[in-house]
Amino acid sequence: MEAILTDCVQNSLRHFMHQNAIFLCERLCAEFPSEMNLQLLAACYLQNNQAYAAYNILKGTQMAQSRYLFAKSCFRMNLFSEAEAALSPANEPNAEIPNGAAGHYLIGLIYRYTDRRKSAIHHFKQALSLDPLLWAAYEELCILGAAEEADVVFGEAAALRIQKQYLHQGSTSLNLYSSNEDRNLVFSKNFGSDDVSPRQLKNMQTNNLRDIPGNYHGASMLAGASSQPLNGGPSNMSFYNTPSPVATQLSGVAPPPLCRNVQLNGSNLNTLGTDSFPKSTVNSTIQAPRRKFVDEGKLRKISGRLFSDSGPRRSTRLSGEAGNNANASVTMVAGNGTSSSSKHLGGSKFSSVALRSVTVRKGQSWANENVDEGVCNEAFDDSRASISSTNSSSLPCGDSRTVAQGAIMPTGGVSLSDSRVISGTSEILGLLRILGEGYRLSCMFRCQDALDTYLKLPHKHYNTGWVLSQVGKSYFELVDYIEADRAFSLARRASPYCLEGMDIYSTVLYHLKEDMKLSYLAQELITTDRLAPQSWCAMGNCYSLQKDHETALKNFQRAVQLNARFSYGHTLCGHEYVALEDFENGIRSYQSALLVDARHYNAWYGLGMIFLRQEKFEFSEHHFRMAFQINPRSSVIMSYLGTALHALKRSEEAIEVMEKAILADKKNPLPMYQKANILASLENFEEALKVLEELKEYAPRESSVYALMGKIYKRHNMHNKALLHYGLALDLKPPATDVAAIKAAIEKLHVPDEIEDNL
Repeated sequence: MEAILTDCVQNSLRHFMHQNAIFLCERLCAEFPSEMNLQLLAACYLQNNQAYAAYNILKGTQMAQSRYLFAKSCFRMNLFSEAEAALSPANEPNAEIPNGAAGHYLIGLIYRYTDRRKSAIHHFKQALSLDPLLWAAYEELCILGAAEEADVVFGEAAALRIQKQYLHQGSTSLNLYSSNEDRNLVFSKNFGSDDVSPRQLKNMQTNNLRDIPGNYHGASMLAGASSQPLNGGPSNMSFYNTPSPVATQLSGVAPPPLCRNVQLNGSNLNTLGTDSFPKSTVNSTIQAPRRKFVDEGKLRKISGRLFSDSGPRRSTRLSGEAGNNANASVTMVAGNGTSSSSKHLGGSKFSSVALRSVTVRKGQSWANENVDEGVCNEAFDDSRASISSTNSSSLPCGDSRTVAQGAIMPTGGVSLSDSRVISGTSEILGLLRILGEGYRLSCMFRCQDALDTYLKLPHKHYNTGWVLSQVGKSYFELVDYIEADRAFSLARRASPYCLEGMDIYSTVLYHLKEDMKLSYLAQELITTDRLAPQSWCAMGNCYSLQKDHETALKNFQRAVQLNARFSYGHTLCGHEYVALEDFENGIRSYQSALLVDARHYNAWYGLGMIFLRQEKFEFSEHHFRMAFQINPRSSVIMSYLGTALHALKRSEEAIEVMEKAILADKKNPLPMYQKANILASLENFEEALKVLEELKEYAPRESSVYALMGKIYKRHNMHNKALLHYGLALDLKPPATDVAAIKAAIEKLHVPDEIEDNL
């Protein structure tokens, strides 16, 4: 009865019938109360998104797997101290973390969200050393800014460990396979085929199931899609593999499967073919907040105010037209000797290719937090998988089974040679080296290098939702919104169900003022998943573009409510509070973002802008410097840092910073304008006019440039030129506040500066 109920529960979980699994597992625990059965019941509740139920079931349990599941429940409930105590008891400082790499990864997350960066880094590295295919741990290291180069992490040492793991696992499977077969042969000899009743045979099979080490139902289920039982009962075979067309056997040995789906004891092994890259899909329990993007376009609008440095929530460049037309092509020599901006994408900068829709993980889905992370089934092609030609049904009971020398015989009968494991490992790590290095460079904000790295990927991997989203984010950081739009559009086509990066895509459309596309995107995302924070961020950006900041704020607050660890959502809330001039709540929102991700430089920038507007220049400089340390390549952050330094009467240092900002992004007119402003304040009018004349070439329709030139000409007593430039500034339709300032300057055109300053 216990074996049947266990198998039914596991089968229900496999088919996502969680309520049925919970009901049957409760019957199992009532009839056979044991901690392993409680583990299975807790797993049912966890998969049904009922962490509180698993928490109460497992509280006080002592087995390693129970402690891990209890910690998982606590983590989802934000009970970090209890989760930590379960994984690493205070009275046992040298106790082993349960569940190996997964346990180290979980406690690393706990340390990260309790602001213990060094401990988090240590455990993420430990998780990677135990399981080099634990991609989620490398992602976290990149987010923390502590990742080593991907060539090192996914290098020779990782290859040796993976090979050792799977070769050892294969030999263990073979030994268990043989020993179990011998056991069944003994049963056959003792009873004889004619003397064994169906009831006796069923009892023998049940006993075999219980006796196999490491194959108890609780741990096997919780390790992944469950290690396949080696005694090959019909119901167990139906759980692990596609039903075989061969007749169900009464022998304790499973027949060589004709099915396609094969798992190696819950491992992360996928197809090891030469033309495909298997990958580990170990997903984070939360969304990696990527998520730390200063709204560069927002930063770029020169404050509409003529004689003030303060700016609105999201600013655009001095000239939208100049920014849109000045996008430089990214050239890279591909492996075939051709040079192109991007060899994979379609559009003006992308070559046309057919996109494949590939399933990409969804960071916010609770289902990805299940303990069966990293396990995926792929079809084995007959040409790549050698299947044992000996059919157990055709052998007499006393015959021995033979396996090719040097081959791995996993449960299920598919043979993988040593050479296939080695070649497959090389292919997997080769792929992860490119993806890992690209992601690491992206997190370091070396965005052009990241784009060049992603171009090294095979077409079939480049044209997936996750990679294209990363490409879009890199273009977003480079303030190339047109190319970011193209990349994200292709990501939507490749994976329309994937919400990875859609919060950033909505901000891209915000800066491009594509209100129709933004509205359509928001509606699509809400239809796809109303419980994803990215959906509500898109909706919030849609309202913010219409200047409805109160409604936008409600949508961003909804995003944060759905995922309190979504740092970009907190930052967008801060932007809306600033737009409503509620600086106190704006500061709180930015600080909440930093509690989630201390490297979220948008929040540091937002705090700097608030203090700049409040004329708290020392605080402003500090926060801009923090943002600059995280992203030293942002010309926008450098521009505002220079503005804060100028306000502190450190003008020479401010000019140096502005010059660095100009060199960092020659397409950005903001630092040139600020440099001219500083030079004018130092009464170096000739240099200021030279800078402004050059700036007119980049931003010919920016009213602030002409207004500043009019101010300088007035100081030179060149009233005719001053009036001309004030008139040009008005013709460009500046904001209402600037119109008033320019008209006031025209009225005082003939008033000497000394008298005007006293008025």
